[in-house]
Amino acid sequence: MTGESISSVRESVAVHAWVDGLRKQWGEEPADMQRRVEIVQRFCTFVGREPDAIIEECSREVEGGKRIRIKKRRFYSEKIDEFQESVDGDARAQMRAGNVVRSFMIHNGIFMQGGVGG
Repeated sequence: MTGESISSVRESVAVHAWVDGLRKQWGEEPADMQRRVEIVQRFCTFVGREPDAIIEECSREVEGGKRIRIKKRRFYSEKIDEFQESVDGDARAQMRAGNVVRSFMIHNGIFMQGGVGG
């Protein structure tokens, strides 16, 4: 993924699921949703993958539903930690960016534990 616009990232199925999930959870779309989408876009650029591809890589279809691919989830968890460390700003800003990406993953059915601050 290189230089994809925010509007096209926002059109992805996975980003739609995330935004819809946050809207339902909060009762409205978060006021800073554009910034959140920008963070997910930067993460996608960081790992060189489209949002939908990231979610697809982390799950597989099985009889009766989807299963999480543990190795891929671990891979992306590590990439989120690396991305978080690369974000400009203090530890709090870095943690916030990592948590935005984790939120994207969680709302798409990929459980992610929070990173460590510092």
